[in-house]
Amino acid sequence: MILPGSINIADYTYELPADRIAQEPLQNRDASRLLVFREGQILDEKFSGIASLIPEGSTLVFNDTKVVRARLLFTKSTGGLIEIFCLEPLAPSRDLQMAFSRKGSCRWSCLVGNSKKWKTEILVKYMDDEGGWLKAERKTSLGDGCFGIGFSWEPSNLTFSEVLAAAGKVPLPPYIFREPGDEDIDRYQTVYARHEGSVAAPTAGLHFTKDILDRLKARQCAEMKVTLHVGLGTFRPVNVPDIRKHIMHREAITVDLGTLRSLRDRLDKPVIAVGTTSARTLESLYWLGVKATAHPHAETLTTDQWDPYEMNSKGLPSAEESLDALISFVEYKGLDKYQGSTSLIIVPGYRFRMVNTLVTNFHMPQSTLLLLIAAFAGDGWKDAYSHALASGYRFLSYGDACMFFGK
Repeated sequence: MILPGSINIADYTYELPADRIAQEPLQNRDASRLLVFREGQILDEKFSGIASLIPEGSTLVFNDTKVVRARLLFTKSTGGLIEIFCLEPLAPSRDLQMAFSRKGSCRWSCLVGNSKKWKTEILVKYMDDEGGWLKAERKTSLGDGCFGIGFSWEPSNLTFSEVLAAAGKVPLPPYIFREPGDEDIDRYQTVYARHEGSVAAPTAGLHFTKDILDRLKARQCAEMKVTLHVGLGTFRPVNVPDIRKHIMHREAITVDLGTLRSLRDRLDKPVIAVGTTSARTLESLYWLGVKATAHPHAETLTTDQWDPYEMNSKGLPSAEESLDALISFVEYKGLDKYQGSTSLIIVPGYRFRMVNTLVTNFHMPQSTLLLLIAAFAGDGWKDAYSHALASGYRFLSYGDACMFFGK
């Protein structure tokens, strides 16, 4: 592969009326509509029936990240409102799980709304009626609108995860024009969410219910979990005409060694990625294995934005060989999981190595998520989206779903 040279982001847009952006979740998770795209044919289905549409014995891969209440609202002594959006930990540890278990104090990289009106004042927010409080202090400017914010709190035996649960708000996407309510605490979270770390939900998974998962198991389908913590970069539009000048956001991924082994043993069955985050994780695993093949004793392995396009496509390992190399790398390190990051961008022309079918939502125009859909479905994405718009489908995070079968 070579770097894509003829991709103009203007070719990956469509008119999305504001009233087609779902502002509320449906009463039942699986009541959403499901557009099925297979070999150029489009079917209108209900998500509640997705199990019958998936081939028996398939492997479904879910992203089990958990959305944290990363949005904190403080009021200055003058009455001004300051919004602090926690992005990633800085100290005493950059590891997400350690950062969430931190007690008493910590420091995070945050976006700050109304930052020009907040300089030195230590902001205080009361968390309950028993005197619990959270303080925020602006420490450093990190660029790109981000600041290092020092937090401290009482009771100091609370973890930062518990503090966010008590003081924070659900970080609904910027295109949902309302304040989060009690319903969002449950509905902007998958039923299988486990590992805290995302500031946006892996929205394809929001449609799945325990009943659907049970019906898939009855069809001998394997359920596997990977973790990609979704960052705010997922909402960042591509603002440059030439995709080669777009800087892709980096996100943390974790995959257990047992999952890698099970996935390796089931590559002869259809692999269905539930969501673009699962797809990016699966494809990143392939390229991590390619690197492990060449450098089995490397200190670390990460997937970079242009890895697939810069590597010589001749002589690349199969998906099985790549996973074998990655498994050996993790075993050599004496670890029980791969833990790293990816900034992989998937654009038209990309050859999928791991994913056969993709379950996803409808995505924003001129976004990297839509580019991924176009890479998987080819120009068929245009037919699918045109049909969805003409047929009253609901779009974006709380909207309807679609399922693209690979060639």
